[in-house]
Amino acid sequence: MGTDTQRSALTGIWRQLPFFLWLIALWMLLWGQFTVLSFLTGTVVAVFVTSVFRLPPVELSGRLNPWWLLVFLVQFLGAVIKGSLVVAWQVVSPRGQPGVSVVAVPLVTDDDLIMAHVGVTASLIPGSLVLETDRDRRILYLHVLGASTTAEVETQRQMVQRWEARLVRAVGSSAQLEAVRKARTGAVDVRTTVKGERS
Repeated sequence: MGTDTQRSALTGIWRQLPFFLWLIALWMLLWGQFTVLSFLTGTVVAVFVTSVFRLPPVELSGRLNPWWLLVFLVQFLGAVIKGSLVVAWQVVSPRGQPGVSVVAVPLVTDDDLIMAHVGVTASLIPGSLVLETDRDRRILYLHVLGASTTAEVETQRQMVQRWEARLVRAVGSSAQLEAVRKARTGAVDVRTTVKGERS
């Protein structure tokens, strides 16, 4: 019985390890420092958060595509640099204040972890910030700088949906991946959701 308990505990730790590492990476991204000190403080914060604010275990899809994860990270870094330059130009531009909009972005997948990752990704890119999430309808509401026309709003909406697709390719389940493919080809409405393989 003791062996089964130990095995169950080790399985739980192994399943939560990617989430734990993501918390550390998120801490380092928020501080903008990739140092040993920020890693150690991120580890302390991650231990504190997961110990004090106990949540139900996060069920991961069990699928990881290293290539698409690398593509996501490279594209994310490029988007952060581009967003920083765009926002800096908007601040000093002689054309005056850029337009702003609140953009509703319906997501394809019905997975809290993917939704959280998409929201964090969109918020870390300068120029956009998640204001609210509608968990039931799977909609993110973002405050977007420099989107005043219908075309600019639609561009921002599609950009966030592309981040969702990239995340699903990297860590989503097979069902989520299929749903994203159908949404991109127009086979289903983008508001159609699919349950992650959590049952």
